Amino acid sequence: MDSSPEDQKRTARSGDGHAGWRLDRFLAAALPDFSRSRLQQLLEGGAVSTGGRTIKDANHRVKPGEDYDLVVPKAAPARPQGQDIPLTVVYEDKDLIVIDKPAGLVVHPAAGNPDGTLVNALIAHCGEAALAIGGEARPGIVHRLDKDTSGLLVAAKTERAMASLAKQFANHTIERAYNAVVWGAPRDASGLIESQIGRSPFDRKRMAVLRAGGKTARTRYRVLESFGPVSRPVASLIECRLETGRTHQIRVHLTHLGHPLIGDPQYGRARTAPRPRSEAEAAAFTAAADFPRQALHAFVLGFQHPSLHKSLRFESPWPADFTRLVSALKGLNSP
Repeated sequence: MDSSPEDQKRTARSGDGHAGWRLDRFLAAALPDFSRSRLQQLLEGGAVSTGGRTIKDANHRVKPGEDYDLVVPKAAPARPQGQDIPLTVVYEDKDLIVIDKPAGLVVHPAAGNPDGTLVNALIAHCGEAALAIGGEARPGIVHRLDKDTSGLLVAAKTERAMASLAKQFANHTIERAYNAVVWGAPRDASGLIESQIGRSPFDRKRMAVLRAGGKTARTRYRVLESFGPVSRPVASLIECRLETGRTHQIRVHLTHLGHPLIGDPQYGRARTAPRPRSEAEAAAFTAAADFPRQALHAFVLGFQHPSLHKSLRFESPWPADFTRLVSALKGLNSP
């Protein structure tokens, strides 16, 4: 993390008595004016380094005689500011706006992403009045897409629209369909994945299917096409439709099914591809192994307009990276 003249830099040196300590514990002891939770936020944001190497893992074990530099960024504005970030507007009227979000764009400010978000772009596009809709932290936001998921998202521009859309999401009457590319192929060509989803007891940054607790989650899926040998496909293109909207729901459900999304950094896992027998196979295996994000695209969004009293439905074409991945995988089916 680069520091600015307004950033605060602190250095903590570990002693013999700190050997083997977790880094967040050591920093909390060495810098008592920071809470442990604040230090964990700074760690996650890349604010801690030693020997020029950034450390983000709170569980990193400390060795004696190490200097840990902490750069505390200048305080962020109390409310989101408008920023001139390009938006692909699919539909807009006085009540709402539908955006085709690119992969890599965070929806709203949070720890580690104080600005440069969709919210900042919407404020610039819709005007400062947008801040009054639904609260300043997430103005107009009624649902989210993960940072590296591409596709359609609706935001409210009036309180009436906010309330109507929020009710539709709560009642599960919003139509949402996603395309996903997963490793392997489900045994059943279509089905319903139903479970309880909540925070993983082993990693609080991840969601998981739980035996007890959590919230009910339902995802319907169908396999559109599989790639590779019929007896053991390398990957598949799947359509998923949400009946509920839990955090990371599709990613968690498909991983639970045994077929994680290609490129998913949290829920996926590295796959060892067989030795390619042709240039097409080599291209397919490379495209899958190198895909830089979860292969998930929200391609359908449908809802009842809050004031026009008619149904609106939108479809989004695949982004270029998703198209290239599927095209490369189709090479596995070439004779």
